[in-house]
Amino acid sequence: MQKPQTTTDAQKRALIAGSVGNFIEWYEFAVYGFLATVIAQNFFRLQGEAELTGIILTYASFAIAFFFRPLGAIFFGRMGDRIGRKPTLIFVLIMMTLVTTAIGVIPTYASIGVAAPLIITGLRILQGLFAGGEYGGAVSLMTEFAPKGQRGRYGAWQSFTVALGLLAGAGIVALLSAVLSADEMHSWGWRIPFFLALPMGIVALWLRYSMEETPSFVRQQQMQNAQQPVVSASFAATIRIILLAISRVMVWSAAGYTYLVIMPTYLQSSLHTGFNQALLIAVISNLGFAATIIPAGILSDKIGRRSVMVLAACLLLVLALPLLKVLQADSSTLLVKALVVFVAGGIVGLLAGPGPAMLAEMFPTRVRYTGLGLAYSLSNAVFSGCAGLIITSLIKQTGNLDIPAWYIIVTAAISIPALMTLNKQDHLRSLDETES
Repeated sequence: MQKPQTTTDAQKRALIAGSVGNFIEWYEFAVYGFLATVIAQNFFRLQGEAELTGIILTYASFAIAFFFRPLGAIFFGRMGDRIGRKPTLIFVLIMMTLVTTAIGVIPTYASIGVAAPLIITGLRILQGLFAGGEYGGAVSLMTEFAPKGQRGRYGAWQSFTVALGLLAGAGIVALLSAVLSADEMHSWGWRIPFFLALPMGIVALWLRYSMEETPSFVRQQQMQNAQQPVVSASFAATIRIILLAISRVMVWSAAGYTYLVIMPTYLQSSLHTGFNQALLIAVISNLGFAATIIPAGILSDKIGRRSVMVLAACLLLVLALPLLKVLQADSSTLLVKALVVFVAGGIVGLLAGPGPAMLAEMFPTRVRYTGLGLAYSLSNAVFSGCAGLIITSLIKQTGNLDIPAWYIIVTAAISIPALMTLNKQDHLRSLDETES
C-alpha cells in the first residue's frame, strides 16, 4: 500500500488553512467579550435591575454558546472522521462566518423588546454549534500534516491564531472606542466588528478550498478500502480518554479566559478601571499570550509536552493570587499592571503551545477529529464559557474580589496531577502509532 506523499507546500497550506478559521472564531469571541458592557446595555439591561445584572445576563448568553460546542464537536467531528477534514472544515467556516455577521444586524432591546436578547442568544447557540466543529478539525489538520518532530510547533499555530484573533478583536474594539464617542459606540459602533467577519470569512474560505486532505486520513481510508482490520477502542475507553483530556486542559481553559477575555470587564466592574485602560491591559495580556505560544510548542517537541505544561500549571497555581493582588493595589501604576497581565498571558501561552499536539496524540485517526474536539469543547464549555458568569456572580454574592485567582487555583490543582500522567515520549512517536 503506497503512502500519500506530504509536500512542503501542502504542509504550509494546511497550516494556513487550519489557522484562518480559528482566527475568525476567536476574533468574534473576543469582540463579544470585550464589548460585554456595551452589549449588556443594548440587549440585557432590564428595567429595575442593577447594571451588574445586565453583565451577568450577557455572560449567560456568552456561556450558552459554549455548551452547544460539544454537540457541534460530536456532529461535525463524526462527519470529519468519516468524509474527511477538508469538506467538514469548509462547511463549518461558511456557517460560522454567516452567523457572526448576522449578530451585527440585530435590532436592540429598545427597538424590539425581549425579542432582541432571544435572537442574539439564538445566534450565539448556532455559533457554538459550528465553532464546536472547528477546533477538532483544525488541530487534526495541522498535526496530521506536521513533519516528524514538529507536531508541537504545527499545533502551536492553532493557539497562536487564537491569540491573533483575540488581539484583533481587542484592537478593533479599542480603535473604535478611541475614534467614536461613547454614544456612537453604544448606538452603532459595536456592530462594525461583527460585520468585519464577512470579508475575513471569504478569504478564509478561499484558503481552505486550496488545501489537501490529511495524509493520516487518506491512509485510514486506504486501509478500510483494502479491508485491512482497524483496531477499535471500546466506548468506555474513549470516554475515559476524553475525561482525562478535559482534566489536563481545564486550567488552560479557565486561566485563558480569565486573563485574556474576562479581565477587561472585571477591571471595569470590580476595580472601576476606565474602559480604554481596561482594553489596553487586555491587549497587553494577549501580547504576552502570543509571545510564548510558538516557543512553547517548539520546546515541547524537544523536551516533551509534560515538562512544559506541568511547569505552566504550577506557575499559575502559585502566582494567580499574587498577580491579582498587584492589579488590585491602588499604588500599582498602569505600567505595573501591564507587566502583570503580560506575565499572566505568557504563562497561559506555555499551556496553549503544546496543548493542541498533546490532545492530538491522545486519539487515533479514526476518532481524532471527534475526540479532541469534544474534550476541548467540553472543557471550554465549563471552564471558559462559564468563567465570566461564575466569576461575576460569585463576586456579586460574596464581595470577594479575589474570586478570579481562586478560580484559576482550583482548576490548576486538578490539572497538574492529570498532566503528570502524560508519557514523556509521546512527542517522539508517529500519530499513526496511536492506532495500535
